[in-house]
Amino acid sequence: MDTQQIRSIMTVALMTAFADGAKDEREREAIRRLADTLGAEGAADMPGLYRDVLLAKPKLEAVVAPLASAELRQYAYEMAIAVANSDGAQGPAEAGFLRQLAATLGLPEAGAAVSASAASAMAEAAVADLPRDLPATSAPPLSGAVLGQANIDEATLDRTILNASITNAALELLPETIASMAIIPLQMRLVYRIGQAYGYPMDRSHAKDFIATLGVGLTSQYLEQFGRKLLGGLLGGVAGGLGRSLGRQAASSGLTFATTYAIGRVAQRYFAGGRTLDAAALKQTFTALLGEARGMAPGYQAQIEQAARTIDTRSLASLVRQV
Repeated sequence: MDTQQIRSIMTVALMTAFADGAKDEREREAIRRLADTLGAEGAADMPGLYRDVLLAKPKLEAVVAPLASAELRQYAYEMAIAVANSDGAQGPAEAGFLRQLAATLGLPEAGAAVSASAASAMAEAAVADLPRDLPATSAPPLSGAVLGQANIDEATLDRTILNASITNAALELLPETIASMAIIPLQMRLVYRIGQAYGYPMDRSHAKDFIATLGVGLTSQYLEQFGRKLLGGLLGGVAGGLGRSLGRQAASSGLTFATTYAIGRVAQRYFAGGRTLDAAALKQTFTALLGEARGMAPGYQAQIEQAARTIDTRSLASLVRQV
């Protein structure tokens, strides 16, 4: 890709992130890191891109014009879907923007609708059976699970965290970008499962807020996963051949394993301890566990590769619900 094509992708990401009127600093940082990952000097001018998106209000037709290949147009659309669903199922404004984007990119309407629907289904699967909000009186733990001392099967939770980490690492190995969209819903579902195991009522915002407190941005994960997959897929054959592409993909899979494992372990400590850890302690614990988990990942590589061979990307929402 040349600089104009990368700037085009960055601009699509920004326009999607701001389609609902929100201006999240974590999204801005994620897109800046993606620009750095793709390696274009011109794309690193993020303040200029922000001015263009927020003030100049560029026309989509002009923004996507540099994306000459079908692969780049599809990639841009799927990345936009991921951004729109990064903090839950897309809202009306985001859905409208995605329809406009698909039409402008010249993507088949039916195929674009299927991709958007699949992403929404995964986001919804993460919060299946959870209320949108809980009353303030729901804060204490449920009877029988005070401070994680009763009715908690720690061994089962340990297996749940490990299995979720292996599954997410396997998703990162798959070539389809749609597979990466299941990673964050699965992480969110894992946090809900752990909180409920310790008797804490959970609503749809709890896991998102918890993961954000750890310093793990939801949108940033999507963008970084898509950036790595783009480099390993579309660019891998040009910039070093298949061997380098597979090596990059394996490293990315290991990072996804570690991130998921650390999220699960921190959640386990947080809820078992009666939710007494503050934000600083949560971040410190997550950082320590992330380093530990990165060292563990190679030991599970065979299981990760086996899991990747069994995943049906047509049933990703069901996969998320199984956590």
